[in-house]
Amino acid sequence: MGEPSQQKSYDGDIMHPSHLSLDFTMVYAVVVSGTSWNPCGHMLLKTRSGYFHVAEIKGRPRHMTEEGYKRYLVENGKREIRRTYVSIPNPGASYRKLQELLVKDWSWWVLPNNCAAFVEDVVRAGGSDAGLYFNCPTRERFR
Repeated sequence: MGEPSQQKSYDGDIMHPSHLSLDFTMVYAVVVSGTSWNPCGHMLLKTRSGYFHVAEIKGRPRHMTEEGYKRYLVENGKREIRRTYVSIPNPGASYRKLQELLVKDWSWWVLPNNCAAFVEDVVRAGGSDAGLYFNCPTRERFR
């Protein structure tokens, strides 16, 4: 008899941008707790269209509905630490950047190209200067 399969915790769904109506009228950077090996926590982008983040060392960004986000927190043993409103002067440019990122693999390189960098890339494409200095979401505020 084989070993029981290990079911992976929910991290969201891979979506093609044409399947989403992306609404950037209200945007937040959301920080959740990390794991024992990651004291910096994790950052997601929240729009009216849902939550977006990179969840793998190499893979496409993920999307979650509000219900999916709640499931993600429970199944991954995470808690929300804070959410920060981000003003986007050019929402259309952020929309296009997220569409571009949703169809490409994202390679995680610890601090220089991590979950916070993903959020920064999207909001900065829309003209925001918000971000983190040290790319450690639990240790600093997204501003």
